[in-house]
Amino acid sequence: MRIVFKVGSNLLQTHQGDIDLRFIAKLAESIKELRNRGDEALLVSSGAVLCGAKKLGYREKPTELTFRQALAGIGQAYLMHLYDTVFSNYGLTVAQVLLTNDVFRKGNEDRFANARNTMEKLLELGVVPVVNENDTVAVSELIFGDNDFLSVYVSYMLRADLLVILSTAGGLLDEKGKVIHEVEDTEKAFSLVKGTGSEFGSGGMRSKLEATRLAVSIGIPVIITGKGEDLVKLRELKTQGTLFKPSKRRLGRKLKTIAMIEEPKGIVVVDEGAVEALRRGKSLLPAGVVRAEGSFSRGDVVSVMNPKGIVVAKGRANFSREEIERVKGLKGNDVKKVLGTTKEEVIHRDNLVVFQ
Repeated sequence: MRIVFKVGSNLLQTHQGDIDLRFIAKLAESIKELRNRGDEALLVSSGAVLCGAKKLGYREKPTELTFRQALAGIGQAYLMHLYDTVFSNYGLTVAQVLLTNDVFRKGNEDRFANARNTMEKLLELGVVPVVNENDTVAVSELIFGDNDFLSVYVSYMLRADLLVILSTAGGLLDEKGKVIHEVEDTEKAFSLVKGTGSEFGSGGMRSKLEATRLAVSIGIPVIITGKGEDLVKLRELKTQGTLFKPSKRRLGRKLKTIAMIEEPKGIVVVDEGAVEALRRGKSLLPAGVVRAEGSFSRGDVVSVMNPKGIVVAKGRANFSREEIERVKGLKGNDVKKVLGTTKEEVIHRDNLVVFQ
């Protein structure tokens, strides 16, 4: 089994604000036990800004982007020193892997393959890759998601069997503050989200749910749990936190590429009736379209957004933005007459990934 552990910034410090060496040791001990059982594990770890702040004696997360990038440059070395020192005590070797999001963009297949091949070789050598975004040259992790999405992309790249997102919340909480242990419908879980990021993190539960929804849509189960979890038992999908089951629809390579690699050129906003139809496996029809945004042509990939502004799907459009505006709200033959085409679907289900 291949497991990706995502560690957020705030997991790396104690309540008193010190680096949590016990937790890092627990990670090392658990990964060693997983290795002994024949599993492979790698880390996607935030914490460079936090470690940089510790080095320079700053107690609060700076707001200036350039300053945060500078702290990341200082802190990344310290972060890897911590992992190297503690993991070495358990006989484990770590390797730093810094990525930028262009690795996962269409047209950069060579970079994607090189990164994947490197990490595959590290795992083959028995090394634990520690992945982070290269924050000194890239800004997305510093602004969005605290590496939640990066962990999904790494899981996709390395065909992971399980993604474990470690969180201070310990899992998804219900209205009474109790952990929900299993979720099959990630979409409904968004109504339970409260708050955003914390002291040195930039994600929060909403970011984790958005990343989780993407992962389960491409067939990767996700567990969100806390520091007190028995990390070895997670291989059996048993958790004190929350297990998000993968989508029952198995995506082929074409749809996974649409979901993970191809950058959307625009947005198609749809009504709730269309959302329900998509979730039942239907194609997107003009009758459910509210409006189209951006600049895209036939064959471009677009995001599908519900009335609340949440992206619910992604797919390859049969019509341009201008054509969709002309036929939105129309049905069947009327669409064909207006556009002079044999197609009536804005996005056919065979070219559509619905995020569960």
